Amino acid sequence: MDETDFWQIIDETHDAADGDPDEQADLLVERLLQLTPDDVIDFARLFQARHRRAYRNDLWGAAYLLLDGASADTFDCFRSWLIGQGREVFEGGLTEPDDLADLLPEFDEEEDGEAEDLGYAADEAYEQLTGLPLPEIGGRQADRPSGPALDFDDPDAMAKRFPKLWERYGD
Repeated sequence: MDETDFWQIIDETHDAADGDPDEQADLLVERLLQLTPDDVIDFARLFQARHRRAYRNDLWGAAYLLLDGASADTFDCFRSWLIGQGREVFEGGLTEPDDLADLLPEFDEEEDGEAEDLGYAADEAYEQLTGLPLPEIGGRQADRPSGPALDFDDPDAMAKRFPKLWERYGD
């Protein structure tokens, strides 16, 4: 499985679920069950690499505004959700987190932004296929997010760093 295949599966399940992250997780497991165990491992590696890549202070700040606060666990779920939105939204958000204001025009903090189950879809599919847990695929998340630290509780700093998000979601 390569990156193109990975994003195709993400896009297909996102579209079929009409954006519902729980439904997308279920559809993703179903789709992964059609693959070989090795392909599921490849999918898990690709997912995990993107999840680690998104462990950044600036993206956490964007999530903090979008969700009206974001603990470490919430940010973990947000990163899974962001991957589930597809390549365009994911890459656009990583290129410039403030652009999520444009990339997610109908974002609803009550319904969007968290998709913990997406992060476990490959684990579940692999276990159903093999009867074994997904092997350790390597690569630990850094102890701290990358990039300059942000004071999420400083309205001036947040408004300056994320002007579009601040205009829509700031206090």
